[in-house]
Amino acid sequence: MASAKEYTTDRIRNVAVLGHGGSGKTSLIDSLCFVSGTSKRHGNVDEGHALTMHTPEEQAHEISIQLTPAYADHNNTKVNLLDTPGYLDFTGETLSAVRVADAAIIVVSATSGVEVGTERVWEYCEDRGIPRIFFISMMDKEHADLEGVLDQIKTRLSERALPTEIPVGQGPGFEGIINLFSQRAHIFKKGATKGEYEDKEIPEDLQDRASQWATELQETLATTDEALLDSYLEAGSISPDEAVSAMCKGMASKEVFPVLCGSATLTYGMRTLLDKVVELCPDPASAGVESVGETEIVATDDGPLASLVFKTVAEPHVGELSFFRIFSGKVSNGDEVVNASDGRTEKFNHLGIPMGKERHEVDTLHAGDIGVIAKLKHTHTNDTLCSKGGNITLEPIEFPPADIAIAIKGVTRGDEDKLGEVLPRLHEEDPTFSASFNSELHQTIARGVGELHLDVQFERMERKYGVKVQTEQPKIAYRETITRQAEGQGRHKKQSGGRGQFGDCWVRMKPNPAGTGYEFVNSIKGGVIPTKYVPSVDRGIKEAAERGVIAGYPLVDFAAECYDGSYHAVDSSDIAFKLAGSQAFRNVAEKCGPVLLEPIVEVAVTTPDEYVGDIMGDLTSRRGKVQGMDPGNGRTTVRAIVPESELYKYSATLRSITQGRAHHARKLAGYEHAPADVAQKVRQEREAEEASKS
Repeated sequence: MASAKEYTTDRIRNVAVLGHGGSGKTSLIDSLCFVSGTSKRHGNVDEGHALTMHTPEEQAHEISIQLTPAYADHNNTKVNLLDTPGYLDFTGETLSAVRVADAAIIVVSATSGVEVGTERVWEYCEDRGIPRIFFISMMDKEHADLEGVLDQIKTRLSERALPTEIPVGQGPGFEGIINLFSQRAHIFKKGATKGEYEDKEIPEDLQDRASQWATELQETLATTDEALLDSYLEAGSISPDEAVSAMCKGMASKEVFPVLCGSATLTYGMRTLLDKVVELCPDPASAGVESVGETEIVATDDGPLASLVFKTVAEPHVGELSFFRIFSGKVSNGDEVVNASDGRTEKFNHLGIPMGKERHEVDTLHAGDIGVIAKLKHTHTNDTLCSKGGNITLEPIEFPPADIAIAIKGVTRGDEDKLGEVLPRLHEEDPTFSASFNSELHQTIARGVGELHLDVQFERMERKYGVKVQTEQPKIAYRETITRQAEGQGRHKKQSGGRGQFGDCWVRMKPNPAGTGYEFVNSIKGGVIPTKYVPSVDRGIKEAAERGVIAGYPLVDFAAECYDGSYHAVDSSDIAFKLAGSQAFRNVAEKCGPVLLEPIVEVAVTTPDEYVGDIMGDLTSRRGKVQGMDPGNGRTTVRAIVPESELYKYSATLRSITQGRAHHARKLAGYEHAPADVAQKVRQEREAEEASKS
């Protein structure tokens, strides 16, 4: 296979394509690559053959599920385009793309406008501080409204959004764009397949509107530079070249965000968008410096190699594919590199550049580029690959915490046996998914970002590894404790011919402060129990406490004092005193006012202000106690403590209440006494569970 074209750092642009689900990101990338000639086919999302939406899971659900790179070649520049999911369940993929991109195209539907996913990806870009271009997609669709969408962008995202082109016609009448830099109309040729257009004078009925928008563009750009402002005030206008240069600087400083428009389906506006990406988005060397401690990482071929693995995909018959971004240095086929996380060596064979589901082999990748390599032995997502002797660890991707959990088990015994091997592989591909066996609950608990996220992982598990699972509600790790002091005897005596068993102890139990655990006190005097048997009493109490006295949950936070007892010179033994200790625990704990403890979770819900009342009402209905609110910028974080048992599938409810515009984080806050009705219900459920086993 012939090697693909090489691109030097100044001829590379790394662009994340972001937006709400269904806004047209995948169609846009497909169209850009087709128009530029790097893709030979103009794919279609609805028909299941779009360039960057190729996995069976994506085709089944008809949405993007994973980060998928492709590239366009425009004006001898490689534009790496990172397709991202728009659904919040797959946020980890989007964050990975933002981490390795130097700029972003934020796609907004001309019919739906700014949605919750648009707001979320805007926040990600704000956090990273990368330049952005808005692209208003689907201008050919019924009810397309550029000015209405632009108002939403300015109101909900940034007042610094600045149109650089306006449409000629909208909806089915969309036929061209007016370039406000050149003040010329691009009228698209009917039936053109690659966005070809005729350069014409602005139609007479649009001249006033175009002049008004062009004046706003020039005035805004002039204010970004003093010399340019003087020139503008003197001449009354600035040249197209000056305007593009000012826009480039304004984007870099986040003072302006250009707004373009078009139709990916018709390929209208694709060439202009590619022009502007190449002109306005920074190359990797201009995008800013990565800092690692005292070291500054600069995108130059001469620097030490520093590349971040931002995605791992396991493919049948291929093995693991590692996608990486080079932040410094260059790599060639046959190079040996070092994984900074463990110091192990990896060899680069069959170096490639990703193009949807395909890989185009290349001899060398230069600083700033994005590549893919197969069958690295010790490397996973977030690992840094560097030169031998180098000691650079790049800033990792910060993945969102899993906020949903579900219990899983194999459909067959064979499926169950394979889970331990397969689940870690799924985690390597998607760090936002994790699963482990909980020995206390006797369940395998899978965690993810949402219900769809988990469903897709289970589909992937079946397709790739042939393992099927069924789901059930996770059990709750209740605890038990005591509320008052009591004492009593534990006596174990057994005689069945020959040597018997005898152990006798008196135990006093009392509550300990929450969180202090179990304490054993030896108060035996005068040798009424030989010293060597006292630890056996301790073990008996400790083991019996693991099974509690209310519903079989561990009893915690108590002190047990062994203060009296008796023994038999022949029949006493360690096992006899252990059984006596266990009996003493059961006899005494029942008299100590045992109560059920339920785990309490600290929940922080961040929501647009208009939903605060609904969220607080819902939390209260879940026996939650609101602890406080932190307002700011139209969003409020509601802090509450809620019993864990009341939070099953809370993510889905929260999305329903807020139309997907809120998110939450949770962490264990501790344990509290469960109300009597809850304790009774838990006890009955546990008894029913035990009965079903017998």
